[in-house]
Amino acid sequence: MKTSYLSILFLLFTSLLFGQNPNLKLAVLKYKGGGDWYADPTALPNLIRFCNQELQTNIAPEPATVEPGSIELFNYPFVHITGHGNLIFSEEESSNLRLYLEAGGFLYIDDNYGLDPYIRREMKKVFPDQEFVELPADHPIYNQKFNFINGLPKIHEHDNKPPQGFGLFFEGRLVCFYTYESDLSDGWEDPSVHNDPPEVRKNALQMGANLIAYVFSH
Repeated sequence: MKTSYLSILFLLFTSLLFGQNPNLKLAVLKYKGGGDWYADPTALPNLIRFCNQELQTNIAPEPATVEPGSIELFNYPFVHITGHGNLIFSEEESSNLRLYLEAGGFLYIDDNYGLDPYIRREMKKVFPDQEFVELPADHPIYNQKFNFINGLPKIHEHDNKPPQGFGLFFEGRLVCFYTYESDLSDGWEDPSVHNDPPEVRKNALQMGANLIAYVFSH
């Protein structure tokens, strides 16, 4: 029964992704706890524009905003978390988020600097029996339309650490991807926000497009 339900979800999302009507939306997660969930406001719109051009997707140009405990979460196959500070999931929100991920949703988390200890703590509420696992450079998420043979690109410098991409899995499916010491979504923002070199911003958008391509092909 669950397999059939997931298959229907996948076919629905894929038909919307490449169809004629831009009804498919991505979303930003509005979390509690004091952190700036609203960071990088131009990031997802720019990534969507890039994907619609480079991957011929048909995603609605403006992302939605959704809370982790809302039933509306299930309307969005790809949900993004970013920020710099604390976040807190209630028991109800953790349960809803887990159900969303088990039902076929995908969560992308980007540490914008300072998010790491809080997101690790809160995702433990969602999947108590799991730890984040670092994905190797040859994982398919790094090799979609754009190839990153060395894995996750470095976009912004934080603590002189290499960029890392971590995953959480459900029944063998990657349901959550977490980027640390990369600041990937900062690289999706308008060029004037961070004044990144064109090549750096290009790498960020291409890696973001790989995320979208991976989600809808797995």
